Amino acid sequence: MAILGERERRYLKSKFEKELSGRVRLIVFTQEFECEYCAEVRGLAEEIAELDDRISVEVHDFQSDRSLAERLKVDKIPALLLFGEKEYGVRFFGIPSGYEFTTLIDDIIQVSRGSSSLPASLREKIRQIDRPIHIQVFVTPTCPYCPIAVKTAHQMAIENANITSDMIEILEFPHLAHKYQVMAVPKIVINDRVSFEGALPEPIFVEYVLAAVKS
Repeated sequence: MAILGERERRYLKSKFEKELSGRVRLIVFTQEFECEYCAEVRGLAEEIAELDDRISVEVHDFQSDRSLAERLKVDKIPALLLFGEKEYGVRFFGIPSGYEFTTLIDDIIQVSRGSSSLPASLREKIRQIDRPIHIQVFVTPTCPYCPIAVKTAHQMAIENANITSDMIEILEFPHLAHKYQVMAVPKIVINDRVSFEGALPEPIFVEYVLAAVKS
């Protein structure tokens, strides 16, 4: 059964034709016999790839392709990673549905261009980060503010290879919601040291990341 409707397919096909710049690889990690939304994530990625020849899908089994999962630091499924001309730390854990579907489409376009839409002053600050940064953005599909936080985190990952940014859908990973005491979304956790809630403006988000670097 198709996930995207005909109207959505026409809209996305036109959008990709106008805005996509280069090739994008959608890397899916799945294991359908034990993962509730694995089939849906795989199906969504495959349907998106059908809309433009510059988008391709690679599907990997979480167990049999364990060495690749470990190299890419994929520790849970379903996982969807976006690569452009190079490997970016733009990742979705859980299905990017609801409001997060728009984030996925915007990310595909940004990754195809190999650059973010962040202001030049923020891009310069982000590019100076010289140590690993892991940003986790906890979301739900019905949260209208979560895509803002996810997009900002993903744009930082595009700008600096030291940054890995994850969208994590807490309904699919309740143990992580408990671990990080997620009481409201979006909740952002940086290197397990710095955290905040809410879709903050980009400059303030960047300052939190810089604070995590210093700590």
